[in-house]
Amino acid sequence: MKRRICSYVSDATGDRLDMAVKKPGVTKSAIIDEALKRYLDPQRDQSFDAALMRRLDRLTRRQGIIERDVAIATETIALFVRYFLTITPPLPQAEQEAAPMVGRERFQVFVAQVGRRLGSDRRLVSEVLESIVAENPGLFAASTDGGEDEDETQDDGPEAPDD
Repeated sequence: MKRRICSYVSDATGDRLDMAVKKPGVTKSAIIDEALKRYLDPQRDQSFDAALMRRLDRLTRRQGIIERDVAIATETIALFVRYFLTITPPLPQAEQEAAPMVGRERFQVFVAQVGRRLGSDRRLVSEVLESIVAENPGLFAASTDGGEDEDETQDDGPEAPDD
């Protein structure tokens, strides 16, 4: 036996309901009954929740990678600017007129290189991190013992090649 209920919905919800029942074999009663079942028994559809949680976990991991990449890029740019400003001597008066033209040409080359990088699948940040890990595998490893001295865990870099 089915029980009759009467309720009011907003115009927008009513319009969406009217659009949904245009599909063959779908009725307003069936849609409302299913919606109420889901609303009143949230444990009923756990597979949807599990899929949503997996998706959120993936998004969280990706967000962490993006945050790491942005931090690396920001630090890299900051260090480069500091280094560049520290070592670059002022231009002699005779070379100051030609400097803007040379700067524009260099900037065009730079923009073209950035465009090629962005158009490819490989990113410089990934290449740099991969080369660091290849040359110094323990650099990013976390200590699991917790009792090691800082001097014992520090890596002095690559060994000198044998002659």
